[in-house]
Amino acid sequence: MRVAFTTLGCRLNLFETEAMGRRVSGGASVVGWEEEAEVYVINSCAVTARAEQKCRQLARQAKRRRPQAKVVVVGCASQLNGRPLLE
Repeated sequence: MRVAFTTLGCRLNLFETEAMGRRVSGGASVVGWEEEAEVYVINSCAVTARAEQKCRQLARQAKRRRPQAKVVVVGCASQLNGRPLLE
């Protein structure tokens, strides 16, 4: 399984994304965001409306690139406004 990560926001989000990438195991490998993957992880930000918009845009792009992939949104935007991110 291939897992791709991307980060929006602050240094804490960057640190968390790096930590998630290091924890990928069980035969999975981390690939670049633009590559084909089975799982796309977006570490989101809710500081500005633009950041939330970018998060939704990245999620839609990942789903278009590979419709059968799982898109996982973590971070501030998912915690504060999880429902709208699913639409």
